[in-house]
Amino acid sequence: MKTHYVPQPPTPRNPGDDAPPGSAPPVPVAQSADDPPATATQGQEAEMLLERTRALVDPRLRAAVESLPGSIRRVAMYHFGWQEADGSPSSGPAGKAIRPALVLAAARALGGDQEQAVRAAVAVELAHNFTLLHDDVIDEDRTRRHRPTAWAVFGIPDAVIAGDAMLALAQRLLAEDSSPAGARASARLSTCVIELCAGQQADCAFEDRGPDEVTLDECLTMATAKTGALLGCACALGALYAGAGERAVGAMDGFGREAGLAFQLIDDLIGIWGDPARTGKPVGADLVAHKKSLPVVAALTSGTPAAAELATLYRGSMNTPGEVSRAADAVDRAGGRDWAQIAAADRMARAVHHLSRAVPDLARAGDLLTLAEFVTRRTH
Repeated sequence: MKTHYVPQPPTPRNPGDDAPPGSAPPVPVAQSADDPPATATQGQEAEMLLERTRALVDPRLRAAVESLPGSIRRVAMYHFGWQEADGSPSSGPAGKAIRPALVLAAARALGGDQEQAVRAAVAVELAHNFTLLHDDVIDEDRTRRHRPTAWAVFGIPDAVIAGDAMLALAQRLLAEDSSPAGARASARLSTCVIELCAGQQADCAFEDRGPDEVTLDECLTMATAKTGALLGCACALGALYAGAGERAVGAMDGFGREAGLAFQLIDDLIGIWGDPARTGKPVGADLVAHKKSLPVVAALTSGTPAAAELATLYRGSMNTPGEVSRAADAVDRAGGRDWAQIAAADRMARAVHHLSRAVPDLARAGDLLTLAEFVTRRTH
């Protein structure tokens, strides 16, 4: 049986501190977007978990998508990588299936039958892809998974409508479930999506504020709502379908939320320093978009000369490779990169604490820990 390291929270270092960073965080968190994602064994275990999840979830997911009306189905099938824009079959890259994997792993950890939780896993994946379709429109991103985004191919109205239909499908799947978990799962997913939308709205509102007008606390609250809420919901739904009580369901939600925030911190690092060949997005995409991501806001609020330099760049167009490179360097020198790495480790320590409340014997939650390690050691 694999032994998982149970992390202890590191001592935080404020952005811009003159003292050198301490030793590497004990949690296996990526130290930069260029570092190895994890040991080969850890990566292989996670990949196998995700492959098994896809084998269980994809047939039901595809059946749900194929039930959509023709023009909407075409956009959705393209988005998932199952078809080309002309409707011909495609084997394009699909998503990593992290959220449905969390649903099934949470159900297993609490002694449930994962087959009973597949419906919830499909619903969560549909809800997640609703957010991706809308995010690409809002952010004007033209590339996802190494191919043009749905809105860039079919236009904004069709992409938005396809996203709406996916969310409705997710809710219908849960509403049609006659099991005791169905109604509770539907209500929890609805609450999660409302919180997620609030997080997205806050993220958009940040773009209209100056580089020195967004606080780190505001940014953390936004990221928890935008990313942590759905990962928490995924774990909670798995617990519901395992027949767990409210205490365990709440603890699983807490695990997913904290792991989700760690996930977002690493995602934000990748958005600045990720390899385009692996991410499928241009280098420094978040900087070009003037995103006030967590490492950027940590840097901007550090009170350092590098923070002032970064603020100046953020007030300009920042559309040349040289400007993007200088902005990334300023985030690093202002302490934003170090802060994000340490904060991700801290959030994973908190996640494990929540998990131990739901599953005191963490050996039973090995798959959840494997997935958590994977998402905080990924490079794309």
